[in-house]
Amino acid sequence: MSPELSQPKTSAWGKFLSKTRKVLRWTLVILGAVLVLFIYWKYFYTYSEGYRAGLLQKFSSKGTIFKTYEGEMILSSVASNRDVALASEKFMFTVVNKDIIRQFDTLQGSMVIVHYKQKNGRLPWQGDTPYLVDSIKIKR
Repeated sequence: MSPELSQPKTSAWGKFLSKTRKVLRWTLVILGAVLVLFIYWKYFYTYSEGYRAGLLQKFSSKGTIFKTYEGEMILSSVASNRDVALASEKFMFTVVNKDIIRQFDTLQGSMVIVHYKQKNGRLPWQGDTPYLVDSIKIKR
């Protein structure tokens, strides 16, 4: 038997299909990796983190499908000798730590300091704002 007859010849069409499948497979892997990285960056990466101090004005549970705890603080840029906010700006936030919800209920109307993490985007079950608050202290 000659060596030409023992090995099947691959046609040009078969080589084309093999290369096309390989390119398509790598394209899907790369697109999948880019999609995973984008979702991580958009919804889970912490863009900024810090503290805000102000008067806790409002705290409530809201939402139609996903109930979340939302708050509002008045940030004062001018110091006052009483708990009055002058020249203020509002800071809207979502509370993520369920253990501190009762603290927020009891501290409404007080000057507080909150620790927050800002995300690039928000998911419906994470609240209405990209600012996720995870701790609170009374400002002294």
